[in-house]
Amino acid sequence: MSKLILALESSCDETACAISRDGREILADVIYSQADMHALYGGVVPEIASRKHVEKISLVAEQAVRQAGISMKDIDAVAATCAPGLIGALLVGANFAKATALALNKPFVPVHHIRGHVAANYIAFPELEPPMTALVASGGHTVILDVADYTHMEVVGASRDDAAGEAFDKIGRVLGLPYPGGAALDRLSKEGDPAKYPLPLAVIKDHPYDFSFSGLKTAAVNLVHNAQQKGQDIRTEDLAAALSDTVARSVVPRVIAAAKDRGRKRICAAGGVAANSTLRALLQRECEKAGIRLYLPPLKLCGDNGAMIACQAYFEYMAGNVGDAAQNCYATMPASMQVCRADNEL
Repeated sequence: MSKLILALESSCDETACAISRDGREILADVIYSQADMHALYGGVVPEIASRKHVEKISLVAEQAVRQAGISMKDIDAVAATCAPGLIGALLVGANFAKATALALNKPFVPVHHIRGHVAANYIAFPELEPPMTALVASGGHTVILDVADYTHMEVVGASRDDAAGEAFDKIGRVLGLPYPGGAALDRLSKEGDPAKYPLPLAVIKDHPYDFSFSGLKTAAVNLVHNAQQKGQDIRTEDLAAALSDTVARSVVPRVIAAAKDRGRKRICAAGGVAANSTLRALLQRECEKAGIRLYLPPLKLCGDNGAMIACQAYFEYMAGNVGDAAQNCYATMPASMQVCRADNEL
């Protein structure tokens, strides 16, 4: 029997609500973005983000129900992102979802944000099924996952410090680019020479699947500051191209190696950094060489959205991974953990 899931996403600076049918079909997807507001500060201000979520959460939910052409009584379960993310922002979406579930006498499904990013691929590619290797690269996370099935994932590699998207955004800010810096850098990189400014790879010796983007970020920032102190000009297009190229060359070989190590014939990418054109192009080339099928979601599904949470929530719901009114939220949590059982494991 068909299942309808209403899901809220509020882990950072997007307030989103979506309604899915059976984890593949999206009936409604509403997003309120705070990007213009946080651009004034060059990055997300957690307290402001939380307050805006409070203002908008019920509005996006009401709009999603109207967009789907259903009534609340048609909903089979209510879900929300409960980890990881900005804790105040997470609590807004989770508490709204728990209250809604209680009022409707329906199950509440807590969802892991990174698992949601992986699930964006199920929306774009209805034929895609685990097992596979997944790369999730965003402003807060750079993770390689072995996806055994829809609700069982193992973290194979991850960043030890900064995420790739964080490096993009902070370097973009130093260059005076608009927030979010990653998108602006990607546009500029298409006109630049990646060999102009050599940058260090974000790799860790003796840890073949892990990353460290703090050194790359520092090297790029120091390059800009040293040039400014000497009165020299930095060609932004070339630095953008060098940065995108270095991130891609840091990430892609490790994703391919992880897939080969686990015998996976499919790779999917997800997250805001998966929208980077240099990364997408290198992934495509290397997967073709390795005989691995690559799934790249459309750009609109790379950033945070409610659709991906609604999709993953269906699979968690069908697996019995439901929470209750006491469900907590967590700023950090590996994607290998079930959010609904986190209190017993963290």
